[in-house]
Amino acid sequence: MIKKDIEFLEIMSLRGPNIWTYRPALEAWVDIGALEDSPSNTIPGFYERLSSWLPSLIEHRCGIGERGGFLQRVREGTWPAHILEHVTLELQNLAGMQSGFGKARETSKRGVYKVVVRARHEEVSRACLHAARDLVMAAIEDRPFDVPATVARLRDMADSLCLGPSTACIVDAATERGIPSIRLTEGNLVQLGHGARSRRIWTAETDRTSAIAESISSDKDLTKSLLQSCGVPVPEGRLADGPEDAWEAAEEIGVPVVVKPYDGNHGRGVCIDLTTREEVEAAYHVALAEGSGVIVERFVRGSEHRLLVVGGRMVAATRGEEATVVGDGRSTVTQLIDDQLNSDPRRGEEEDYPLTPIILEREPTARLELERQGYDADSVPPEGKRVLVMRNGNAAFDVTDQVHPEAAAVAALAARIVGLDIAGVDLVAEDISRPLEEQRGAIVEVNAGPGLLMHLKPAEGEPRPVGRAIVDSLFPAGESGRIPVVGVTGTHGKTAVARLVAHLLHLSGKHVGLACGDGLFLDRRQVEKGDCATWAAAHKVLLNPAVDAAVFESGSRAILREGLAYDRCQVAVVTDLDPAAALPEYYVETPEQIYGVLRTLVDIVLPNGVAVLNADDPQVAQMAALCDGDVIFFGRNPAAAAIAEHLRRGKRAVFARDGWLVQAVGTNETRLTKMAAAAGAGRDAVQVENVLAAVGAAWALGVSPDLIRAGIDAFGLEPSKRPTLQKTRKHKAKNS
Repeated sequence: MIKKDIEFLEIMSLRGPNIWTYRPALEAWVDIGALEDSPSNTIPGFYERLSSWLPSLIEHRCGIGERGGFLQRVREGTWPAHILEHVTLELQNLAGMQSGFGKARETSKRGVYKVVVRARHEEVSRACLHAARDLVMAAIEDRPFDVPATVARLRDMADSLCLGPSTACIVDAATERGIPSIRLTEGNLVQLGHGARSRRIWTAETDRTSAIAESISSDKDLTKSLLQSCGVPVPEGRLADGPEDAWEAAEEIGVPVVVKPYDGNHGRGVCIDLTTREEVEAAYHVALAEGSGVIVERFVRGSEHRLLVVGGRMVAATRGEEATVVGDGRSTVTQLIDDQLNSDPRRGEEEDYPLTPIILEREPTARLELERQGYDADSVPPEGKRVLVMRNGNAAFDVTDQVHPEAAAVAALAARIVGLDIAGVDLVAEDISRPLEEQRGAIVEVNAGPGLLMHLKPAEGEPRPVGRAIVDSLFPAGESGRIPVVGVTGTHGKTAVARLVAHLLHLSGKHVGLACGDGLFLDRRQVEKGDCATWAAAHKVLLNPAVDAAVFESGSRAILREGLAYDRCQVAVVTDLDPAAALPEYYVETPEQIYGVLRTLVDIVLPNGVAVLNADDPQVAQMAALCDGDVIFFGRNPAAAAIAEHLRRGKRAVFARDGWLVQAVGTNETRLTKMAAAAGAGRDAVQVENVLAAVGAAWALGVSPDLIRAGIDAFGLEPSKRPTLQKTRKHKAKNS
């Protein structure tokens, strides 16, 4: 009996733009074997099982283009590879990683398909792919499958491995502005931008967040002293050496008082409105457990507010509210909390819930508050009795539009005094819409690395674009965080072109990173030897803060197996397209498929960028229509139809005429140098094209004709370092 199964032949992580999409993706080669003869409409009960297990598949429109389109295809008959694609996408969605892009395509081998899905996190996406395979096979074979347990496992993976909500909102805001991002660790350390124009964030901290400022903010006594000296209203208070001293401090200040950790944060261990010796001494132990010392200070009446200050201005504000329960004469305090507070759908353990559950075992301040009222966790309050559980619960109620300008200015001043570029300023006031002075309001804490979720998903009120505010503070209007990136692809000449382009950019005064078939170079220094036309090598260049221009050789194999290391490029060079340069091991066997690989670089040219294309190669010349930016044609024959039409339209071209290398814009021509002296090109046709392509790329980046002329002549005087035609051909098989 022939076994029907879905077998993974290979799974490749395409970590950047690729032949399928601009984003990272997983490409799985799957062999469905005998299932090629078993479309979904021939498997009894398959549709019913799949649609009942994953009812949310109704939202997949598929090629039909309407809600329910995919399930319609399943009912009418489609193949397991196509079903695997959609189930993988839906499992990613259910795990919390929204993914809408997927493809399933046949290869030239019967039963073998390429299944491609968007992958926001490679490890989680791989787990979703494998789980989807198991689910589909269970549906085919009419076996049980525990969908809830699978989704829970995948969600746990996503929660632990993907970016946290604070970091993710900043990265998303950067993406909206076209600023690239690179995750540097498995945690929340992220680079925004490339090379010398990059910045780094770690949740709500940036590379501008001073370690000194962070230390000051964690020292509550020092913070208060600095704020007070600058006229910022703060509650009077002092450090306490022990429980008895805490009560003495309370008597000096005058009750009611607040007892809190000396160096705590996020409101942990803070007990407020204390009036008796027993309360103060008990609160001392609670505070000490959360820090290295204890402060006693004047109790400020009102609600606690969290004002988020970014780049010297307040951008969002929330208010905390009391958490209370009402007795029914039967239930314990713990039961009342679960029934009346923790049942709120806005409360949850995961980071994406605006309110957290109240668990008395881990809330010493809540237990102390109950004790003050004569209750504990097992007490049964009388019917109708209102019991205060927490005086200031989660500060998750948006009040941004209510903040008085003077209060906002005081919060911004507090952040500046401490020295924080991003700060969560805790302010207590009875009415945030009034000036602080008239109500004796005060700032009680200034926190580094503040949480952003309360502003992104408030329990009530309007979400605030705090991620955008942080990105705008790092990258003022007009800044993209990008350095000029040149990508070079084609069948022949890639290494030679990349080396010459890097040489010309270096002469123009830029610090150039080059990753090509000859190695990895920083300016003229070779950092790594061997073939470095790879994702990993290019990634290293983009991370280097000394690099302000980058040149990358990108061969067909690298594009197919890894994707590109850069999301967009300023210049894309396509040297040529050899129809015979098939890659059957990747199921790339026709000129059309080769074209689909090489066009990847042209697809990602920025709107203000340039594609430098070989006009002597008709298929390469056709790529001009795909470019979002401008086009510079190059070729040995200035009379070629593509060049002639391009010049007629007033566009740019580089070509050889009468032994000269010529730049032309419309009818205006500039002779640069004799071709015989141009980087040793002489009369070799391929080497001539290499020089023309490099000149086109340098021109696209604003290198002057005089500098190009000097650069290519000087490059030709370095035969020991010059990439020769023979070297270029040697790398053809390796990098094509």
